[in-house]
Amino acid sequence: MRVSLPENEHDANGKTIFMSVINATDDITSIVHHPSRRRSPIAAQIRDRMVRVMLFLSASLSIAITFTIIFVLFRETFRFFAMDGVSVGKFLGSAKWSPLFSGEIGIWPLVAGTLLVTAVAMVVALPLGLVTAVYLSEYAPRKLRSTLKPTLEILAGIPTVVYGYFALTVITPGLKFIHEGFNVFNAFSAGLAVGILCLPTVCSLSEDALHAVPRSLRDAAYGLGGTRFDVATKVVVPAALSGLVSAFLLAIARAIGETMIVALAAGATARMTADPRNEIQTMTGWMVQMALGDASHEGMEYYSMYAVAAVLFIITFSLTVLGNVVRKRFREAYE
Repeated sequence: MRVSLPENEHDANGKTIFMSVINATDDITSIVHHPSRRRSPIAAQIRDRMVRVMLFLSASLSIAITFTIIFVLFRETFRFFAMDGVSVGKFLGSAKWSPLFSGEIGIWPLVAGTLLVTAVAMVVALPLGLVTAVYLSEYAPRKLRSTLKPTLEILAGIPTVVYGYFALTVITPGLKFIHEGFNVFNAFSAGLAVGILCLPTVCSLSEDALHAVPRSLRDAAYGLGGTRFDVATKVVVPAALSGLVSAFLLAIARAIGETMIVALAAGATARMTADPRNEIQTMTGWMVQMALGDASHEGMEYYSMYAVAAVLFIITFSLTVLGNVVRKRFREAYE
């Protein structure tokens, strides 16, 4: 059967409207109601239920893994505090950390070393990442942005052990050439490498937050006589503040939890110091040292690894909660 419509018709203004010709080899009704195209309601319900069950199991598995990790972490932490000579007061009230030799278990030297490396990293990553994001969002041509942003994100794919060796073999000799006061292992070199590692995260997330600001706000600012710099700094950045803060907190949490760079470049001497030229040890660096297998798995020094990991978990979890609070507090909704 051949079904055809008129090749053209004319509207009220005399313009020609071209109509398509439909060729059919069979009756349209027989095609729609062909047995091969019929769907069983029971089969459709079963398929939908299977998909829902698979999605539910996937989500449940992720939650179960998370709570299992937390359970194991705090169970071993409680076992550490149940040992002889170990107490929460010594753990939080002492400024000396040397479980392997003198039994000192004050956590603050490790926390100070972690915060020192994080501070150096954020001094590098946050300003450079924000400036680069503003340039990509407000100034860079589209072709340049489509090329430069993926190039920056390549830095995030480089293994962290490569950054560690780069800090040890390139950054540290450069710092010693500038000033002889830098040790072979120092917090400044490790912080610079961690900052380079966190730079793509800050840049990418900040650029996404800036790019999400509606174009109408920019046009309104331009209509009031604002320059491109005024629009970028007084309109776009404040409007994307919640996204920028989330990007910054994510980068801080990433720097606090970095392991291989600080294990290779920062050193293994836990001390309370604010001088980035000195050798320090971070919380993740201590966990790497204990995980190498040199210490007995029944001793206090081994279980101290879990206590340090619990402190690290609490810090990163607090940053996550703070990020959610800030995001909800300063979030801007546009229609």
